[in-house]
Amino acid sequence: MKDRLRRSRLFLPGNNPKILQDGGVFEADSVILDLEDAVSIDSKDEARILVKWALRDVDFRNSEVLIRVNSPETEFFEADMGVISDRVDGIVLPKAESKEDVKNVASVLDEIETEKGIGREIIIIPTIESALGVLNAYDIARLPRVAALAFGAEDFTKDIGAERTPEGTELWYARSAIVTAAKAAGVQALDTVYPSVHDDEGLRRETETARRMGFDGKSAIHPNQIGIIHDVFTPSREEIKKALAVMQAIKEAEEKKSGVIALNGRMIDRPVVERAKKVIRLAEAAGIDTEHLPEE
Repeated sequence: MKDRLRRSRLFLPGNNPKILQDGGVFEADSVILDLEDAVSIDSKDEARILVKWALRDVDFRNSEVLIRVNSPETEFFEADMGVISDRVDGIVLPKAESKEDVKNVASVLDEIETEKGIGREIIIIPTIESALGVLNAYDIARLPRVAALAFGAEDFTKDIGAERTPEGTELWYARSAIVTAAKAAGVQALDTVYPSVHDDEGLRRETETARRMGFDGKSAIHPNQIGIIHDVFTPSREEIKKALAVMQAIKEAEEKKSGVIALNGRMIDRPVVERAKKVIRLAEAAGIDTEHLPEE
């Protein structure tokens, strides 16, 4: 499903059976069974066997199940795609730089879905990790199977010759460009991982920045990061109350057949309405009963 909750995407190394086995208990919105960077060249075959086992036997509960394959430019891609089963919701495509990169993967998925009798469309989440990828982000985001654009900051900074800093100023342009491209194409934007696993304050600060910029979620490399990411990307009680007030004002204006919608003396325009609808939609997707909000 393209438009689902993706506040968090947790990477699970494909060659680590203990982590794979516990994948469903972490309560990430998406889990990424990783066959690429988390797996050394010598362990690729082993990782595919373990991922096949996990897809068959592990209960990932409500998490979306994604596989990060190796780039189509590598010798591992074809074997990675052979792992796909009807348990797979999507492919995370690393180092996407052009629409042709994604189209080629989509063609392979067409064949796999037919061959294996998978009766639904497997989505693609391209990861933008280079200067060229940033420049082509909109063309990539517009392709049919694409549900979101993800950002990979580590490879991006290497590509442009920048140093990754806690302040993240070197990533502002890329982040803004990816969010803008994704939203222009009508898909989600997913921020990069925060590499300091034990720095909760830094993670929260960067996640809050990502949300303010328009990102819909953030990737995680450790289960302990999920709670903070969910907390930031889940609408607060106050945000939900404001959104409900906007929707109530619309309802009252419609009942009065008034063309003017106002709340607390201020006009309510279309962007405000759309934001209110999104807040309510996200809250309900996160399991919050918006009709019966608990008292503070």
